[in-house]
Amino acid sequence: MKLWLRYAKPYIPFFIIGPLCMIVEVIGEVVMPRLFAIVINGAANDTLSVGTSLGIMLLMILVAVLMMAGGIGGAYFATKASVNYAADLRADAYKRIQKFSFANVDKFSTGSLVTRLTNDVTQVQNFISMLMRMALRSPGMLIAGLIMAITLNPSLSVVFAVTVPMLFLVIGSIIFIGFGRFSKRQKKIDNLNSAVGENITNIRVVKSFVREDLEEKKFKTANSELKESGMAAMRIMIFMQPVLTLFMNITTLAVVWLGGNIVIEGGMQIGDLSAFITYVNQILMSLMMITFLLMFSARAIASARRIKEVLQEEPDISDENAQQKDLCVAKGEIEFRDVSFRYFKSSHDEVLSDINLKIAAGSTVGIIGSTGSGKTTLVSLIPRLYEASGGEVLVDGVNVKDYSLFNLREGISMVLQKNTLFSGSVAENLRWGDINASEGEMQAAAKNAQAHGFITSFRDGYDSMIEKGGANVSGGQRQRLCIARALLKRPKIIILDDSTSAVDTATEAEIRKAFANELSDCTKIIIAQRISSVKDSDMIIVMDEGRITGVGTHDELMRDNAEYGEIYYSQMEKEGDK
Repeated sequence: MKLWLRYAKPYIPFFIIGPLCMIVEVIGEVVMPRLFAIVINGAANDTLSVGTSLGIMLLMILVAVLMMAGGIGGAYFATKASVNYAADLRADAYKRIQKFSFANVDKFSTGSLVTRLTNDVTQVQNFISMLMRMALRSPGMLIAGLIMAITLNPSLSVVFAVTVPMLFLVIGSIIFIGFGRFSKRQKKIDNLNSAVGENITNIRVVKSFVREDLEEKKFKTANSELKESGMAAMRIMIFMQPVLTLFMNITTLAVVWLGGNIVIEGGMQIGDLSAFITYVNQILMSLMMITFLLMFSARAIASARRIKEVLQEEPDISDENAQQKDLCVAKGEIEFRDVSFRYFKSSHDEVLSDINLKIAAGSTVGIIGSTGSGKTTLVSLIPRLYEASGGEVLVDGVNVKDYSLFNLREGISMVLQKNTLFSGSVAENLRWGDINASEGEMQAAAKNAQAHGFITSFRDGYDSMIEKGGANVSGGQRQRLCIARALLKRPKIIILDDSTSAVDTATEAEIRKAFANELSDCTKIIIAQRISSVKDSDMIIVMDEGRITGVGTHDELMRDNAEYGEIYYSQMEKEGDK
């Protein structure tokens, strides 16, 4: 409970004033039938003077105005409180997600996280708004209505002793059934979001393989499942309304029949019976509103539980226990000592095993190996995108766990296999590397990445807009922009994970030349499929099935490592065939 109260604390005035405004409306709801009863009784008995009638009418107008003010004030402050509450909750959940490691994100899935930040937070927001408007209004109207009805005629009030318990029993059954259905519905929304997100992100692949029909079927399945779960949840709501209306009508009929006999016998005035019927409707309406509130609570509790899972998820990787948080990467020396890694703690299969390796600061290192040999996983351990399961990874002789995550990653630039650009201008994308970079620094980085030429060919140059994901530039251009962005960071370690695969060999050679000239004091790690990309490296690492099978220069590996020679000759044969 402390978790949720924390978000209400900054807006306590709204949470207090809103319900108090609703109490004003409740008082008006209770007083108004009594005023009507006085008018009706006076008219029936011909005992009401003109002056008294005018006084009562003015009082009724005043009560109506106060009710209107209370209703508007309650709605305003309820909206103010719920919207601010939801905004803070969403901000904290988003901030938490930013701290997640890749493993944490994989645990929830991207679609589920999107749902939790949007739909689930909205459900909580709607519940808070409704709670503030109904929490005091409905019980207040119920209690006040019962008191006023009993005051008017205790014997006629016995009707409530029968109908109210039966109504509570029905309401409890409906809520019990509905809770599980609303939880299931949120999971189906996760599945739909995941399907849509995956399809839109990979729309080019879908079209190139002409698999629109397959994706439509996947969407149709997810959409149908959401529809069915939504209908199952809404059937409860649909069933509830007629049941409550039935109880209301039966109770009203019983009151009219019994009350009519009492009026005929002279035990009750007609105005009092009219007021009593109004109080009956208020009591039953308040029960109906309480029921709706409880149904909303079932949906909100399911959503709140999912949001809580995000807020309480402990990131796999943090720097809470870092011993040297103020330390920055100074040279770029890297060492792996008996490193092993598995993606899941419960898994027995290791992705990396017995990794022992030392990379000198400022050197150029190539990593080559078959697909799935662990190349990307190995370099991902350096900036702690993943955490080593065993052994130590050191940068400048210090365990990476002892750096703050900010300082460690600030000293390392990594261009991933999937080159991602963001919607915005070319300059805005490049300045991800350094937000304060000057125009000259930005252009220098672009030149070193062989990107300046095609950027200036755009109509707006560095102000040209990039679509989401870099959809309006080619694969090679996207790679070079990502390299330029990484260079602008001026790192001590730069990692290129197969980041020149879409670039022609001549351009790639120019990039390597720029690296050698401009990044002499930076440690350069290049993962590549082509031996020509790493041939001139100071050291080449050969990997196979998560192990290092060879380390040396090109000539040394050609002489001593059969696997490297096999890769080299197979590529030479392919080039010869061309």
